Amino acid sequence: MNNIRLPASYQIIVVSCLLFALVMVFGVLWPKYTDLSFLQKTIKGKKAELAEEEQYFAKLSQTEEDLSQYKANLAKIDSALPNDPSLASLFNFLQQVSSQTGLVLKGISPPLVDTSETSSLKEIHLNLQLTGSYSSFKSFVASLEKSARLVEIENISFTSPKEGDVFTFNLRIQVFGY
Repeated sequence: MNNIRLPASYQIIVVSCLLFALVMVFGVLWPKYTDLSFLQKTIKGKKAELAEEEQYFAKLSQTEEDLSQYKANLAKIDSALPNDPSLASLFNFLQQVSSQTGLVLKGISPPLVDTSETSSLKEIHLNLQLTGSYSSFKSFVASLEKSARLVEIENISFTSPKEGDVFTFNLRIQVFGY
């Protein structure tokens, strides 16, 4: 075998090229490779997050479809516990129920609204004065019990009729909202 020896200037050039290649690999290409690796990991993580969010939204869509089967029941709950238990709609409700059952709503005391911080329910306390027959009063109470609104009768008092069968009924009721 023949040993070929390169001139010293060629050796310097070859060594310089090797050093330049090493500097390029470790100085320029290695940081770019680590950046690429980091970005690939980030993309993988974002894809996993996206898949989880897609599953979450698919589950929400399924839940919405399931709840749509119960729209009538949910509407009853919303009417039983209205978001804004406005007094005007409550007074209108009481007036309609009393007139439908044959009673005359003589008066409603100023409402007392109780919004305690321990519960999300609002409680409205009212005193009602009604006149009519006893059978009409029974129908009125039955209508309140059957209504979708949450109405609780706290107290009932009445006076005996002076003439005929017309009673005066005083009720203290509690109505709930949230």
